[in-house]
Amino acid sequence: MSYAFRPGGAFTDDFKNVGAEQFEQAIEVLRLRPDGVHEAIHDARKCFKRLRALYRLIASDAPLFQKQENARIRNMARNLSAVRDAAALVENARYLHEGARSDDEEKALDRVCSRLAERRDRIAAGQTDIEDRIAATIVNCEQAMAALAHVSFDDRRRKTADRLAKGWRRTLKRAARAVEACQASTEAAAFHELRKRAQDYRMHLALMREAWPSAMQAKRLDAKALVEILGHLNDLDVMTSLVNEDPGLAGDSQDQAHLISAVIARQESLRLEALDRAANVFLDAPDVESRTIRLLWLEASR
Repeated sequence: MSYAFRPGGAFTDDFKNVGAEQFEQAIEVLRLRPDGVHEAIHDARKCFKRLRALYRLIASDAPLFQKQENARIRNMARNLSAVRDAAALVENARYLHEGARSDDEEKALDRVCSRLAERRDRIAAGQTDIEDRIAATIVNCEQAMAALAHVSFDDRRRKTADRLAKGWRRTLKRAARAVEACQASTEAAAFHELRKRAQDYRMHLALMREAWPSAMQAKRLDAKALVEILGHLNDLDVMTSLVNEDPGLAGDSQDQAHLISAVIARQESLRLEALDRAANVFLDAPDVESRTIRLLWLEASR
């Protein structure tokens, strides 16, 4: 089973199978850790993102389930977040470094990368309870799977099509509000909200890809590019806040000036690119696209 619904099958079974597979993948990677503990945490958190998007798609039909399980999965991800968040900052500093506009800026950003890497390693070394956190996460995954086993839906074909269309419309309306907020403001919170909505949309396109594989794949690639841009933008904001709280992480005043200049320039270009891509990703009106999704499902499930 992959992260996709099967038109023509019983939706309840599909929903449970898709969700259970993500929990099973998270448990397996946290237990086996083929690429190390921190990469395992990163992979498990990706499973949790897929699950939260899956549950949001059916929120109107199972509101209590979605609310309770969304909170559970969100807390599971946060329980494992400290080292991964620190590692993400290092990756973003390297991203800035790759676009350095002068030799002096490149050298300054190289030093910033080193300091953030040292901070990441200190945080990792200080997490002496990481094994307990992982064990608790595995238990929570098992409990969440048990809750998933009890959910059920009306599996009639038209009811399923209506359910998917309603969830799709909700996702796109939330995305439209986020785009409007980003057009009106440069606040980090607005662009972070757009990132979450674009991530949901990307996941929902994956879930529906069997209904029209070529079109869904093309839109998924566009949504993925948007999510990546917004991810860099969010990490730059986190980095700025961190340096404001602890200026020593950026080094002396000269290095701080180079970092701030690089961040401001990159943020401006990323915001413009994000809005341009969002206009393409969320091109169709929510009501129009959700009707298309309904028709695609009805046709594919014949």
